[in-house]
Amino acid sequence: MAREIPSPSSVRKSMESSLSLLPSGRPNRERQIAFYGGSFTEMGREDQIAYLRAVQPFLSQGMIQSIRISTRPDALSEATLPLLKEYGVKTIEVGAQSMIDKILLLSHRGHTAEDTVSAILRLRQWGFEVGVHLMVGLLGETRDHFLRSLDQVIELKPDFVRIHPTLVLRGAPLEQLWRIGEYIPLSLEETVDWLKPGILRLEKAFLPAARIGLQPSKDLEEYLMAGPYHPALRQLIDSAIFFDMAQRILRDPADSSQAIFLCHPKEVSNLRGQRNGNIFKLKERFKLSEIFVEERQELPRGYLVLRTPKGEVSIDRKSLDS
Repeated sequence: MAREIPSPSSVRKSMESSLSLLPSGRPNRERQIAFYGGSFTEMGREDQIAYLRAVQPFLSQGMIQSIRISTRPDALSEATLPLLKEYGVKTIEVGAQSMIDKILLLSHRGHTAEDTVSAILRLRQWGFEVGVHLMVGLLGETRDHFLRSLDQVIELKPDFVRIHPTLVLRGAPLEQLWRIGEYIPLSLEETVDWLKPGILRLEKAFLPAARIGLQPSKDLEEYLMAGPYHPALRQLIDSAIFFDMAQRILRDPADSSQAIFLCHPKEVSNLRGQRNGNIFKLKERFKLSEIFVEERQELPRGYLVLRTPKGEVSIDRKSLDS
């Protein structure tokens, strides 16, 4: 999926074109330009300055408010941080991928978990907003490895986390390992199973997940060879969480062959699951003839109520084990 790197002048032209298409409303909404798709601070200092200078007119005119970059944890030297601060960089996303050195070594990442810890602490000291990228299903990784990595990231208190599944892309080194059977990607079901407790841990730590999964794109469709890609991975996880919630409060069976659930309107699709999959499984598992779902605006998000002849039983997703 390698692409030609745009020049600073083409970045400026692209911004002019993009900003002209944005609506003029919502004046309080912050706009950022993001330099993604690589490690920004691995470029030479003069190249970094050239790109940062290209967007300064948009900053000074208030057309954008700040800059966001992504980079490696071992490419954030003390000399780099004041430069980024000077040119208006606000958010730095650190590609940790794992916090287990064995997994980083197998993936040929070229950095250690300690590099990530050091980078995040220094970024915090300089007042940057910090995001951390993790991957799930890396070569040699187990479910325990992934959850331990996530726990260590939570302890570092970044501002947000992104988690992407490991995919086999045509032309990438992982493709050869996959072809000879030395790498087997997670199934979609396994990915949801690994991420389900991870999402709950993030929520309990009040740490936002900026994105779970990968943005659909033509490039991804063209290069994807294998792996647990799904355009709505986050919804699959939320549906799995709601299925567990429904099971928990159905364990004390009511004197009825029916069940009536109440939830916030925006949680109905999570409770039902894709193509009503949760409803079908709950009916079969608990021998129910009908399941009714009623919307209740007054109920908080992440909350589920079961109405029974004996009264109402409720559960909050944060009460589930993680």
